[in-house]
Amino acid sequence: MEIKDVLDRKLMILNLKSNSKKEVIEELINPLVDEGIINSKNEFLEKVMAREAQSTTGIGMGVAIPHGKSKVVRKPAIVFGKSQKGLDYEALDDKPSYIFFLIAVPEGSENEHLKVLSLLSRKLMHEEIRTKLMDAKSEEEVIEAFN
Repeated sequence: MEIKDVLDRKLMILNLKSNSKKEVIEELINPLVDEGIINSKNEFLEKVMAREAQSTTGIGMGVAIPHGKSKVVRKPAIVFGKSQKGLDYEALDDKPSYIFFLIAVPEGSENEHLKVLSLLSRKLMHEEIRTKLMDAKSEEEVIEAFN
């Protein structure tokens, strides 16, 4: 499995407007609602925020990978979002986050969720990929960053 295989152009926000952790998670959930991937925004938001309460998913280097597993998720999906101004996501390095990947998985699909999380984390360690994502002006360029 490759990251580019699980990215969907309809699940990308190239200019996030949010100013807080909760706002950005809500904004990232919207495309999942619009595309019929989840059937309850509030229930999924609760799951993601509960996960954040355990420990931040702001991994540092300007990246955050919030995620949630819930019965309201119909199929696994990843939403990509980018903030030009960055926001305080309580990242491990105490720096603003600019690049976001929200992972949504149905309950009972533990392995898929962990594989995607691991793959994303490894790819995002490379400054070159993070730079390409920040510079991306289109959905195609986001996908291309992982080639």
